[in-house]
Formats: sequence, C-alpha cells, structure tokens
Amino acid sequence: VLLLRNRKEFHALGSKCPHYGAPLSKGVLRGERLRCPWHGACFNIRTGDIEEYPALDCISCFKVTVEDGKVFITAKKKVLALPAVTEHKQHPGLRRCLLNKNTMLLLGGGVAALVCAETLRQEGFTGRIIMATKEKHVPYDKSKLSKEMNLKAEDVYLRKPEFLQAQGIEFWTEKEAVSVDFQKQKVHFMDGSSQKYHQLLIATGSHSGSLRVPGADLQNVCTLQTPEESSKILELATGKNLVIVGASFIEKSQASRLPASARDTNGTSLQPGAAAELPAWVLAGPFQMLQNKGVKFHMKTELCELKGKDGKVTEAVLANGENLPADVVVVGIGSTPNSAFLKGTSMARDDKGAILVDLHMQTNIPNVFAAGDVVTFPVALLDGDRSSIHHQQVAEAHGHCAAFNMLKRGKELHTVPYFWTTLLGKSIRYAGCGKGYTDTVVKGSLEQQKFLIFYIRDGHVTAAASLNCDPMVSLIAEVLYLGKQISKEEAE
Repeated sequence: VLLLRNRKEFHALGSKCPHYGAPLSKGVLRGERLRCPWHGACFNIRTGDIEEYPALDCISCFKVTVEDGKVFITAKKKVLALPAVTEHKQHPGLRRCLLNKNTMLLLGGGVAALVCAETLRQEGFTGRIIMATKEKHVPYDKSKLSKEMNLKAEDVYLRKPEFLQAQGIEFWTEKEAVSVDFQKQKVHFMDGSSQKYHQLLIATGSHSGSLRVPGADLQNVCTLQTPEESSKILELATGKNLVIVGASFIEKSQASRLPASARDTNGTSLQPGAAAELPAWVLAGPFQMLQNKGVKFHMKTELCELKGKDGKVTEAVLANGENLPADVVVVGIGSTPNSAFLKGTSMARDDKGAILVDLHMQTNIPNVFAAGDVVTFPVALLDGDRSSIHHQQVAEAHGHCAAFNMLKRGKELHTVPYFWTTLLGKSIRYAGCGKGYTDTVVKGSLEQQKFLIFYIRDGHVTAAASLNCDPMVSLIAEVLYLGKQISKEEAE
C-alpha cells in the first residue's frame, strides 16, 4: 500500500502502476494527481481513476482514518493480494442493450479504439459496440514488439477476448474496411459485407513506410508491425548479417534487443535529416552505447538497391558506394496513415493522408470521429498547430476523448505526449512536444550517461528528454499538463 499525504489529508492507494508495475512511491505527486515515474501514467489519489495514460486500469483505493495521531488503513486481504486490474465482470447495463438500438462502429484494433470502447461502457452506453480490424489479434501492446521480440501475441494482449465479451464489445478480426458511405452511414468491408452505424470512429492506425528501391520485394526484407514479424526477425537475424534501414528509437531499441551473434554484423543506415529534431550530442549517447555492442552506423546515406540470390536478400547497396552483406533487412523509415479507403470521399485529410480532427476528435463529417496514428490534431504545446504524434499514450488519450464526444459530452483533448524506451539497460524518456525548438538547456553529463535536456521555444520549456532521469521527466510532464510555464531561467 502507498500512503500519501496531500496537505492535511491522507490517502492510501495500490503501490504499483498497473501498466508495467512501476513503484508509485518514486512517482510525482502534484495536488490530487500521482504520476508514474516510468511511463507517465497519472492517477487521481481520491478515486484511483486514470487521469493520463498509458495505464488501462485504475489503482485500488483504501479507507484511511486518523485517530489519536495514528493513521489506520483498512483493506481486504484479497484486494491487497491481487494486481490492480479490471475484473472480468459483465457490465451491469448490458441487459438493457436490446432497448438501445444505437450502434457505435469503431474501425481499428489498436489502443485508440480499445480505450474508446471501454470508455463508452464506463460512461453508461448500453447500445451495440463493434470493433472491426484487419488484424487477427485482439488489441496488444505494440511497444513491446521492438523491446522483447521473442514473444507470442498472447503474451502482449492488452485485453483478453473474454474481457471484451464480458463488456459487450463485439470484436471482428480480419475485417478490413474498404469504403465508407457517409450519407447512408454505412461501412463496406473487403469480404463483401457492410455495417451501418450511428456514430463512427476511424482509428485504423498507420503502416510502415514503403521501401522504394530495386530488390525491395526479396524475401527476408521485413517490417516490425506484428508479433509474428517481431519473432521472425529475431529468428532470421540470429548469427546472420542484419541491416536496419532507419535510425529512430524503435530501430535502435530493436538493435539493442538482438543477441550478440546478430549484433556483431549489424549495419544501420540513416536517411538524411531523419533525426533533425534532436541535437547531435543527445543522439550520441544511444549511438555510442550501441556501437560499443557491435552495431555499425552508416550515417547520412541512403539505401539505393537490394541484391539477392534465389529470391533472398544477400546485399544492401548504399548511395555512398558501400555494399553491406545482408541476410535480413528490417525497414523502419517512418509510417503512413491507413486512410486510403477514404479516397474519393469528402473526408478532410492532409497531404500525407492523415485525417484532420479538432480537439473533440471530430472530423469534418457529422457523427464521424477519428483517433490515433491516422489523425493530425491541434497540439496545445505547439500553440494549436496541427501535428501527427504516433504513440500509444497519445492514441489512448484520443480514444478516451472521442468516446465522450460520441456521447455528446463536449470534452476537449488535454494531454502531454510521453515517450519511453530502454537501450541496453538505460532508460530514455521524452515528454512534451519540442518541434520547432530554438534553444536547449542541458543538465548532467553525457560521459556519465545521465542527463536531462530541456527544449526551449519562445523562452519557455515545451519538452524534456532524459537518459536515466525518469522521475524528472514525469515531473516536467505534470507541470506542462497543469498549464504552468517553465522559463529558460527556471530550467537552468
């Protein structure tokens, strides 16, 4: 049990974050909000309710009394022994579903659609909820695909099929949308079927950027999109020559998880400008750690051709003239919104295909909402400028907000993006939105592999990144969430 004192009030809560089990005693307490030190999940200390994702479950609350200067906590032993997760009880309002003929159709099987569905039920919606996805799995933790790799899909399920069934959420797998008739409020699927809706959420996510070079269709050229692909890459790469195209944190995280026999001959090519948002010395830490483990970097060059034998890739040819032996090639060069099925409709999208939404996650079409990687939305930390932010925590916040507005509750999106990864035992955290920063303030040391960096725009902090300084980033995320400004002088 975690005992908290907020001024003169005491509160007792579960001591571990239900997301990954982080010790909340090392978190950040601001007023009635407790934020996890690892991944930024935030909880209300009075109710245990989620106030910021990525956690999907609330934390337990226990009765506290104060007598004669002593604090007493009352709890059932059974509750203390169980993890703080939602029980698989049938939703109490589902018996009334037959009386409510409204249908909420959610396209997508990721966290945005999942949180939307759960929020609809939690807020008392008793109509029909359908989640339709082209995937063959229930929603799973995609952030683990580059972090563990040797896993089965069932090991990373966020909710089991029984949970969805108990909540009255219909989950349609391998059901890909191919068109939408917005006038008739009907979605058509690839298998020839169709479904009418009263409210529609489009949360179809994104797919890996395509590799447009000769030889891209050879075998053993992979992306990291599903649990099956993650396990396949690990199996193929062990003891072989692996080339990773791209240098985002996902690709670096993936390289760090490979066994030594696969890392010894790694080559990673970085497309020009791919890391322009981060100062070079900040990137130097992760790059150096991976280089020390046998990962070779080929910077400021492009892949121009893949050569093969018997249909399998054998060599990667770079624009600078280098030829890299390649038994396996992993492509991580950005992503594209899954919105092609909306082509020819009146749906407003940007030049990259991302759906335009407002702070209610509302599109330009009545009764149609969108969330997650498929959207571009106004970002408060960018003074309302639009951006696409592809991350689990942001997608969950989108789904939560969309659910309230599908129920006509008038809720505006309010979240601080929070990113995380680990490289060779070192934690990297990033909170906020540093796009367009003009200055930085650095605390700590690259040599000691422990630092905190503030991103400054217009004289104020808009984001922070760290290596092995987790609670500090959670603190800054909480300050930004509460709308308080940190000046450059305060950062220093």
